[in-house]
Amino acid sequence: MRTVKGVITWISGPVVRVEGARTARLYEVVEVGEERLLGEVVALEGGEAVVQVYEDTSGLRPGDPAYFTGALFSVELGPGLLSTIFDGVQRPLPLLAQLSGPWIKRGLRVEPLPRNRRWHFTPSRHVALGDRVGAGDILGIVEETSLVRHYVMIPPGVRGRLRELAVEGDYRVDDVVAVVENNGKRFEVKLVHRWPVRRPRPFRAKKQPSLPLVTGVRVIDTFFPVALGGTAAIPGGFGTGKTVLLQTLASWSRVDIVVHVGCGERGNEMTELLERFPKLRDPATGKPLMERTVLIANTSNMPVAAREASIYTGITIAEYYRDMGYHVLLTADSTSRWAEALREVSARLEEIPGEEGYPAYLSSRLAGFYERAGRVECLGKPQREGSLTVIGSVSPPGGDYSEPVTSHTLRYVGSLWALDTQLAYSRHYPAINWLLSYSVYVDRVKGWWERIAPRWSEIRSRALEILQREASIRELARVIGVEALSEEDKLVLLAAWMLREGFLQQNAFHPVDAFSSPEKQVKLLSIILEFYDAARAALRENPSLTVDMLKKHALTKRIVTLKREVRDDELDKIDELAEEVVKEIEKLKVATP
Repeated sequence: MRTVKGVITWISGPVVRVEGARTARLYEVVEVGEERLLGEVVALEGGEAVVQVYEDTSGLRPGDPAYFTGALFSVELGPGLLSTIFDGVQRPLPLLAQLSGPWIKRGLRVEPLPRNRRWHFTPSRHVALGDRVGAGDILGIVEETSLVRHYVMIPPGVRGRLRELAVEGDYRVDDVVAVVENNGKRFEVKLVHRWPVRRPRPFRAKKQPSLPLVTGVRVIDTFFPVALGGTAAIPGGFGTGKTVLLQTLASWSRVDIVVHVGCGERGNEMTELLERFPKLRDPATGKPLMERTVLIANTSNMPVAAREASIYTGITIAEYYRDMGYHVLLTADSTSRWAEALREVSARLEEIPGEEGYPAYLSSRLAGFYERAGRVECLGKPQREGSLTVIGSVSPPGGDYSEPVTSHTLRYVGSLWALDTQLAYSRHYPAINWLLSYSVYVDRVKGWWERIAPRWSEIRSRALEILQREASIRELARVIGVEALSEEDKLVLLAAWMLREGFLQQNAFHPVDAFSSPEKQVKLLSIILEFYDAARAALRENPSLTVDMLKKHALTKRIVTLKREVRDDELDKIDELAEEVVKEIEKLKVATP
């Protein structure tokens, strides 16, 4: 690796200008000052390079040296990523804590993946010496955790004849496990390789998302689903529950790998996450959830430039596991803090500001990030398919969705889960507003849902119709009063209340209610609609029957508490109660004079 020395001529916060950079290139890694602080070239102006530094620049002076490494800013990809907590530039935080204590020492360099640990490598049966191999071909398997098999792949850009392949045994990440020869040139394949974070990893073909990401959150899965390989945004004001919702999705979603990026969030929120996640258990296996999770923590008190890098670090790691054929979920909390980092660095660069001070390229950066999601046919043999689903939270100031980060984000995502301040203040969680939210994936995942419940589309549409009718009836009630409403309108209000209390509202910390299987979701929604249909028919047949009588009936309370009283392996109880609903309302209709 070449090293070219330059001289610092100008400093403004995390941005420095370096003279003597005629051979430099964009996104090249630069080590700044005597402590060799990590930085990256973000602009070239004549013979000067503009460098954003990922560490605190206090104490730097014009005239200090800077060293151009010739390498692009990259991350290490290999076994050892899972169960680890990194900062925004892929330094393992537990190791940094051992070396420098609670405050990270400037210029501290550690390898992202441990060099002293040995991994048991088993060569693949799908390749043999002399075979022509290429990017993505699986050479062997490493049991990275008890939940995840790590597939050792030929890195992108490498192809030729397989001349050497390691035998089964224990190897370090930088040991050579294969040699590929092409036109007399030999390429050594190790358990680890590096990849530039700003360059999307290649794939054979991108496919239309058609399978839902099952999150266990009822309002999302049933009303506003996101597909595997899709994108979603969670905009919401302060205190609406963005972080808890993202953590719930990361904990319960039916995916193989989770990468969670805490980008510019408060330190206490990240501390809670780092304390909570290692204690969580994988719902399917009961093993520690961290065994299939990568955490990237870049809190608000860390250098602002590293906040911008953390998003790219996370999505590159996520793409790596996608290329193995896994379904990967990336959650980013929050992209607004990332955009604020772009704005600050842009101001230091003295660029012409765009809307609300954000750089003119904000939209293209957001597009480039979300477009790296997708369901893909992976490179290499054997044939496999993977997906990367990206969900990012957005923090619009004052809940204003017209501000630049939110409005640009909505152009590139397929699902919007709009968090509502009023719902949050009324203790309705998740505070997703069903009148503002949407999903473009409903028709794409319809076939999957209708294999579980043939009437899923009809049930979903009817429930949303009731919630929409409730909004218009409440507007009318503000004018004429609730008592002046017809009994049928009052029944709509009762059914909407049951939908909110018995279906939409969900306790993320309740052992039963935290996750609802798709089957349970359909049954909960169905029994509320059966109650509504039976009650409406009874009201029409017996004018003496009132909605107040129905509301006070014990049956109503039993329906709305089913969500936390019936486990996923006890769904027959919902069917039994559904039969009882019809009988009880029939009795009530006959008994009422």
